[in-house]
Amino acid sequence: MTNFEAMILKTLKWIDKYFEEVTLVALLAVTVTLTFIQVIMRYIFHNSLSWSEELARYLFLYLIWIGAAYAVKRESHLRIQIILSKIPSKHLNKFEVFIYLIWLGFTMFLFLSSLKMTINIFSSGQLSPAMRIPMGYAYVSIPLGTGLMCFRIIQKMLKREK
Repeated sequence: MTNFEAMILKTLKWIDKYFEEVTLVALLAVTVTLTFIQVIMRYIFHNSLSWSEELARYLFLYLIWIGAAYAVKRESHLRIQIILSKIPSKHLNKFEVFIYLIWLGFTMFLFLSSLKMTINIFSSGQLSPAMRIPMGYAYVSIPLGTGLMCFRIIQKMLKREK
């Protein structure tokens, strides 16, 4: 393996390990800073930024969907443990893979539906009210998050198979 390949592999491992965390912290920091500036502008300078609330809402969408993928990665989504506790341990792994397959199917449906919707929004030319950017940028958060969820679910399934 060359140094370049090793560097690429190391970078990919870092992204796999920290992508959601770093992205969520950055998005939250920008959202909080933006909201703080908006409050200062409104109550001290009696003037507000026309676009800040809209941007904060759109950033919140990204926080939600990337956060959902992060919850998959950390196995933090809600589960009904009572059902899992009733399954014999020799069948538990297969049952969990089955649950992941159902979840993956639902998430892939969300991904494909949201991708179609996002493409339609972009092609409609609809602009956001305050920032005047294509509304598709707000909607991209859904296929991005659900695509990342699909990736993380597949990772979890492959780890269960081992």
